[in-house]
Amino acid sequence: MASAQKEISISEFFAKNRHLLGFDNPRKALLTTIKEGVDNSLDACEEGGILPDIGIEIHQLEEDRFRVIVDDNGPGIVQEQMSKIFGKLLYGSKFHSRRQSRGQQGIGISAAGLYGQMTTGKGVVITSKTIKGKAIRLGVQLDFTKNKPLVTGEEELGDWDRKHGTRFEVELEATYQRGLRSVDDYVKQTAVSNPHATLRYLPPNAEEARVYERASKEVPAQPAEIKPHPYGVELGELMKMLRDTNSRWLVGFLQEEFCRVGRKKALEIIELAKLGEKSYPTRIAREEADALYRAIQKTKISAPPTTCLSPIGEKRILEGLQKECDADFFTVSTRPPAVYRGNPFQIEVGIAWGRPGSDRLDVDQEGRITKTRKKRAKVDTEDLLGNADESVRVLRFANRVPLLFQQSGCCFTKAVSATSWRNYGLSQSKGSIPTGSAVILIHMASVWVPFTSEAKEAVASYPEIQKEVKLALQEAGRKLGAHIRREKKVASEFEKRSYIDQYLPHVGIGLQEILGLTAREREEAVDNLKETLETNRKIG
Repeated sequence: MASAQKEISISEFFAKNRHLLGFDNPRKALLTTIKEGVDNSLDACEEGGILPDIGIEIHQLEEDRFRVIVDDNGPGIVQEQMSKIFGKLLYGSKFHSRRQSRGQQGIGISAAGLYGQMTTGKGVVITSKTIKGKAIRLGVQLDFTKNKPLVTGEEELGDWDRKHGTRFEVELEATYQRGLRSVDDYVKQTAVSNPHATLRYLPPNAEEARVYERASKEVPAQPAEIKPHPYGVELGELMKMLRDTNSRWLVGFLQEEFCRVGRKKALEIIELAKLGEKSYPTRIAREEADALYRAIQKTKISAPPTTCLSPIGEKRILEGLQKECDADFFTVSTRPPAVYRGNPFQIEVGIAWGRPGSDRLDVDQEGRITKTRKKRAKVDTEDLLGNADESVRVLRFANRVPLLFQQSGCCFTKAVSATSWRNYGLSQSKGSIPTGSAVILIHMASVWVPFTSEAKEAVASYPEIQKEVKLALQEAGRKLGAHIRREKKVASEFEKRSYIDQYLPHVGIGLQEILGLTAREREEAVDNLKETLETNRKIG
């Protein structure tokens, strides 16, 4: 039995359990591949301070075979790193970094290449050019028994159509479908949450690409990296940090290795743990580390800084929703930064409400009710707003990335269902998503999003997160409720005015017959009555 024991490579494990990464069926495999490529492109462009210009192409080769191409205008990748980034799982720069980013584990894009290799026998083709370097094209496969990249081809390109950027190509077994939770839906939602990016999307068998132009010309502020917060460190990790630190004294260790811990706070922790400030961190025993850990939990420490976050922002959420929703009311609510397990996060909620393509009633400065014809939003695909008798569309985002699957198990959906939307003018059955022609956008920005699985499809239901989401929904809901009540009032007044227009001429005829008025006197009487009634019904 002992001779049969052997080490299992991480890539070999995921090759057999690819459903854990979102490759459990051909339709999701296509979406996951594109999502991972776009995530990498957006992160690279933003880190380089470049407005993203991203191309997405899907070419159907056979009934169940597709070639996926994702290219960007980012800063490019140096040749030494190309094979490792795309041909080795758990290789990246973001796992240990405490700042907001789309990618976290260094698995996604290499897993997409692994899936393509498993289903078609072909590896990925990468073309990349740095600002000062030359364009290099590399063929890469993954040796999944050793989790190492294998370079199958290398070519230097004399001329490339981009000054700098990266192009990712892979062939895979997949299925392309339209509708909800499709690639089309993902691209549209990505355009909403990233209004600073231009996306060019070419679906299978299409003659021209759909272009989602950027609505903002400002690159999002790059979040700063922070040190771990004491509340987010467990005992085992604390012991490892004590062993690995370069600090000579325990008081220096607490100040240098953690954020929000100054000398005064460090001495308070050490005194509570009954240790010495000049204790050697590397010689701290397990019992002493446990006492130190418990002292940290009992000490009141300020929340971590939020410079590590880069929320979308109210202005950009409005720009994204207005660009893709044919609605007549928009509102955004942003919660102050909060903390779970020592990790800072921030919740943003946007709501679009209206009747797509319908006329709009409003009140002018003089209090008169006006009726205006709404212009259809200039988009190439179906509007995000649904019908009034359908469930409200919930758009879930984590670090600007759309979450399309496992909606029922997501913290965001549970918060929407737990909110009483009847108070805000929407129909709702108990414990369910409300119905109405509306879109609810929920975004979580965090240094570490607690996904329910490696596929990153739903957010775990931490009480702190669910509470913040619900508070943001209620705040936006109150604004929506005020607008809906006002619209109902305006509609009621418009209906009453229509009665005036309909029946007042008959009143004039009756007055003419009773009082013996001339036709001119009748018209003057009708005009006076109409003016008096309009004045009395004037809406402030």
